[in-house]
Amino acid sequence: MRATMLTSVRGIELRQVADPVIHFPTDAVVTVTASCVCGSDLHGYRGHAATVFPRRIGHEFVGVVSETGSEVTTVAAGDLVIAPFAISDGTCAHCRNGVTTSCAQGSFWGAPDRRGVLADGAQAEQVRVPLADGTLVRVAAPADDQLTPDLLALSDVMGTGHHAAVSAGVKPGCTVVVVGDGAVGLCAVLASARLGADRVIAMSRHGSRQELAAEFGATDIVAERGPDGAMRVMDLLAGVGADCVLECVGTQDSFDQAVAVTRPGGMIGCVGAPFYDIPAARLAGRNVGLRGGVAPVRAYLPALLADVLAGVIRPGKVFDLELPLADVAAGYRAMDERRAIKVLLRP
Repeated sequence: MRATMLTSVRGIELRQVADPVIHFPTDAVVTVTASCVCGSDLHGYRGHAATVFPRRIGHEFVGVVSETGSEVTTVAAGDLVIAPFAISDGTCAHCRNGVTTSCAQGSFWGAPDRRGVLADGAQAEQVRVPLADGTLVRVAAPADDQLTPDLLALSDVMGTGHHAAVSAGVKPGCTVVVVGDGAVGLCAVLASARLGADRVIAMSRHGSRQELAAEFGATDIVAERGPDGAMRVMDLLAGVGADCVLECVGTQDSFDQAVAVTRPGGMIGCVGAPFYDIPAARLAGRNVGLRGGVAPVRAYLPALLADVLAGVIRPGKVFDLELPLADVAAGYRAMDERRAIKVLLRP
């Protein structure tokens, strides 16, 4: 089969590799119908994260089950499934507590599982899925191809944006500021509206992203950054600040922006890979809380899937460029150069 390899800094190649097979009775093999490029894939691509080359890459996919091990009971050959970005057993204490990304038996796509066997990267034609019962979510209702982008968004970005909102305590009637207009930030806007926020301020400097933020439920758009951005937000919120601020970028500048617009006693929800220092004294002095981390997408998937199937949310609109898997390198360039919010790949 063909699979995407990160071969060097800014080096992406589609190579022929061995077809995946069942190694353990809890495995499944899934034929990928759609995968995508994530902002976090760019950390290694840009050389910002320590990486051993070459390596398989990609961690978001939907597909059809081709084969299952003898102990798999929740999915069967022919089922349409969504794979969250982390592998989990669904039965350990951490999974039962809803933190599936901390699963005692968990692992991640494109790396060896806990038994040392590669779990294929998602930007490929097929994937071996360890712990299939705990990891995969079956799409039980009929879903035509138009829903594929929405289903794919549930594998990471929608659940991650939702985690930012849940971590910050978004609830009906509250005021929210979303820092970041990438796919996760835009999904955080959608999640905040879904949870009943009264006002959602999206911080975005890009016209197409501003339009999508408004479509997703943003009531206000702030294009400024730094002190000017903080001043503009505070003007909109009568000098008080926001109840909930969702930090969806992970840089020092974005985190400082989040702190600056949170009201005393408010909460910041952080997601993604953090590259910042936390000003503990400043937060404590204003009673500002901080929660978040790696999103336990698997725990959120059933409820979000139900809303997608009911037509309540359409998170797949974050995909603004679709390419064949053969053009995966062009997809990375588009993401790297910010010519695309998020790239969908079709094998």
